[in-house]
Amino acid sequence: MSQDSLIQLRNKSTGETYFTRKNKKLVERKIELKKYSAKLRKHVVFKEAKK
Repeated sequence: MSQDSLIQLRNKSTGETYFTRKNKKLVERKIELKKYSAKLRKHVVFKEAKK
């Protein structure tokens, strides 16, 4: 996976990050995904952030 195609997902309250890919031709908006937060020990929303 090349570094150019990676986007960073960050949780605002804990500061945790995940890295994923998105198809930039089809998805023009910023993505929000529900991922597991180890600090909160539950699934929360992670939003796309700048690298």
